[in-house]
Amino acid sequence: MSAIHPIVTVTGSSGAGTSFVKRAVEQIFARENLNAAIIEGDSFHKYDRMTMRAKVAESKENGGRILTHFSEYANEFEKLEELFAQYRETGTGKRRYYIHSDEEAAEHNARLGTNLKPGEFTPWEDIPEGTDVLFYEGLHGMVKRKDHGPAEGMHDVSQYVDLGIGVCPVVNIEWMQKIYRDTAERPYSVGQVRDVILERMEDYIEYIVPQFHRTHINFHRVPLVDTSDPFSTLKDEAALVPEPKNSLMVTHVRHQDIDLQAIADKIPGAWLQTPETLVYNSEHMVLAMDLLMSPIIHNLVERKRAALAK
Repeated sequence: MSAIHPIVTVTGSSGAGTSFVKRAVEQIFARENLNAAIIEGDSFHKYDRMTMRAKVAESKENGGRILTHFSEYANEFEKLEELFAQYRETGTGKRRYYIHSDEEAAEHNARLGTNLKPGEFTPWEDIPEGTDVLFYEGLHGMVKRKDHGPAEGMHDVSQYVDLGIGVCPVVNIEWMQKIYRDTAERPYSVGQVRDVILERMEDYIEYIVPQFHRTHINFHRVPLVDTSDPFSTLKDEAALVPEPKNSLMVTHVRHQDIDLQAIADKIPGAWLQTPETLVYNSEHMVLAMDLLMSPIIHNLVERKRAALAK
């Protein structure tokens, strides 16, 4: 791992809650006065919105495996690995942005003098010099895949990561969170979201799940109320996702900088289920995230400063 140019990733499926963890990490960066190079996972998708729709439709017409955003065939794993490798060595690299909304389009067009629309990518740009840490949030921050192209090899993004954080709630909660988000914030029905979940399942198992064996911390939310029918349309939308107080957070830790028992002692009602697994009510997940991630990030910063001082 790089002492001078550390890399932190938050990885999880669509609807898992990676954005929530991202905000917690960014608060730690702010407290440590760190200038982070932010990398959005969907900026490494291979296709813009219109092209992806056409490619998905084509895959359905061909009767084979449906193309999804989880798959290596819809993403630039090679470019992502190149970015991580270059940043680790030099603190620089290329990034771009995927434009989600009219607001983001206006912001980037003003900055770049372009006329881009939602669903398109900005041009590749150099990461500004002088950042303290690279911070990735998305689907593939710990991906490791054999290349099936003409020049076969291995794309291993995870080898460059100093702190990998996995967000992997029990799958029913993950589906509920995705359904709630996509029906509340996007123009989809429960049935449409369910169909997308089913179409992505094979790629979810092949590309997303294996990453959680390579992370240093996994946040795994478990319900304490009935979530047996995540696709129900009979309940009020707000009731679809269990409240934090009605779930447990099972947190598995594989990192030498963490004294898990000391952290458990600071969280109300927390306990160690195993020496590597901390359990607590999800009401305390913000506190737990801060206690778990702060010492790791602080030590990354201290090692960086010590290396620069030599």
